[in-house]
Amino acid sequence: MIGADAIRGHIDLILLAILETRPSYAYEISRTITDRSRGEYLIKQTTLYTALKRLQSQGQLDSYEDVSATGKPRTYYELTADGLDQLEAKRAEWRSTRELVDHFATGKDAP
Repeated sequence: MIGADAIRGHIDLILLAILETRPSYAYEISRTITDRSRGEYLIKQTTLYTALKRLQSQGQLDSYEDVSATGKPRTYYELTADGLDQLEAKRAEWRSTRELVDHFATGKDAP
């Protein structure tokens, strides 16, 4: 199981990437995270909702009310143009971060 501390700085990237292809609601996003991580990471609901609200207040997400396939009313979140730009910036940041951490983890010097 991957600890929350290891993921904490990358929640925005995860959420923006999930919402890149289509709008989704919080429970579905949570299930997507669990499924794609093969159960290695379970996001806490407070973490999820806090991040969604923060991204929305920063203009990276919009939300709207709709009814799910089961007939339940849901708040759907979707990426804005600013969110797509931020996603690309976060992906670039992740590549640099991963490369740096890999150098330490493998005992190699950074390039």
